[in-house]
Amino acid sequence: MNDSDRSARRAFLGLGSNLGDRRRLLIEAVQALPDVVGVSSVYETDPVGGPPQGPYLNIVVEVRSDRTARDLLERSLELEAAAGRTRRVRWGPRSLDVDVLWVDGEEVDEPDLRVPHPRMLERAFVMVPLAELAERWKPAAETLDASGVRCLGPLFEQDA
Repeated sequence: MNDSDRSARRAFLGLGSNLGDRRRLLIEAVQALPDVVGVSSVYETDPVGGPPQGPYLNIVVEVRSDRTARDLLERSLELEAAAGRTRRVRWGPRSLDVDVLWVDGEEVDEPDLRVPHPRMLERAFVMVPLAELAERWKPAAETLDASGVRCLGPLFEQDA
């Protein structure tokens, strides 16, 4: 094990899209993320909050990295910008949304970043795919109403 392996820790990012070619946008974001070690199945989900809008495709990605939550947020914002995301309406439709959900051993409570994500335990569209990648989150996922969360299978065709 080298020094970089010792400092690597698990982190989970939630990705969603409900504008444009939703699957393509998720694939491109995953391919542009550093240190990916796992990708959940794709779930089509009903929107939560905000104005009337179409359904989302959601996934959770696991990375193993020495990057901080702040570093992951910066990369997430870059990915959103590259996908053409504009922030006009809170909880409105978006080409790409990337949230830092959890980083092993790190808690952040700042105006623009809270880790663990403050609403993840309430959202089946986060917890169901997260539970695929991390056994520790299965009990929390099982307590949620997941009726609006529909599994569409793997993100990448070769995973099928």
